[in-house]
Amino acid sequence: MWFRNARVFRFTKPFEITAEALEEKLQADAFKPCGPQETSRQGWVSPMGKHSDLLVHSADGYHLIALRKEEKLLPASVIKELVDEKAELIETEQHRKVRRKEKDELKEEVMLEMLPRAFSKNRRCYAYLAPADGVLVVDAGSAKQAEDLASTLRKSLGSLPVRPPAVEQAPSFTFTGWLNESIDLPATIELGTECELKDPSEDGGVVRCKGLDLQGDEIRSHLDAGMQVTKLSVTWDDNLSFVLDEELGIRRLKFGDTLQEKLDGVDADDAAARFDAAFALMTLELARLIPGLLEALGGEDRSAIVEEG
Repeated sequence: MWFRNARVFRFTKPFEITAEALEEKLQADAFKPCGPQETSRQGWVSPMGKHSDLLVHSADGYHLIALRKEEKLLPASVIKELVDEKAELIETEQHRKVRRKEKDELKEEVMLEMLPRAFSKNRRCYAYLAPADGVLVVDAGSAKQAEDLASTLRKSLGSLPVRPPAVEQAPSFTFTGWLNESIDLPATIELGTECELKDPSEDGGVVRCKGLDLQGDEIRSHLDAGMQVTKLSVTWDDNLSFVLDEELGIRRLKFGDTLQEKLDGVDADDAAARFDAAFALMTLELARLIPGLLEALGGEDRSAIVEEG
């Protein structure tokens, strides 16, 4: 149970929920497959798949959940071809031109005919709530996918006071400072070999670099020309490697050998035990990473957060 990405949301006020209460809320919006005439549907499923019927897997105060989305695949080219065939038949038989409004109606008709036979695409998005740490962490490669899960969770719970975390200075400013050495690189961070640089001007270009010394002359020349670093690969505390972007999104997250060795010590024949152990190891590691990373990026701006009184 390793996340491949981590999009972090900060609770803006104290948020406590028991596993039982969360389970009850999610059960009301549990996933049901698409009906014959539906193009998509989503709902909550067990994060442990066939190994559990529960929609919430909890360990040490961390609550893992999973959102499943089913979408019917209706190729646009096939729909267009069928609509054109129907329109051509009408024009031939009725000796009149099929206008745009009628073509739109034909398109809806074709889609309704195709839906019961269409293939389905299913996608799962995982997340965990950490009320004690004050964060919701979503395994999503894009901000939109993470926002979609947070929005769905908000509807299920009735309230979800979260927002992306904010830092005191722009991440791109810090990234750039690390590479041009105007800002000290934290001892916990080791630079990788990949980065993205952008020209901040209105029509500025983008340079993507891989396999390079990020503090070498080639990168320095771009920085001297005024480009800013918006994405870079790093290793954290010799245990986690990932690509970090200017929205504080963590992608291509890889856990180190130490964690894998700990997991290998769990009974390999007990899938539920391995799942539970992996989740516990991952959440403990991310619980260290998230505040440490925010501090390394200039410190978290907590002005919009209501602290416990």
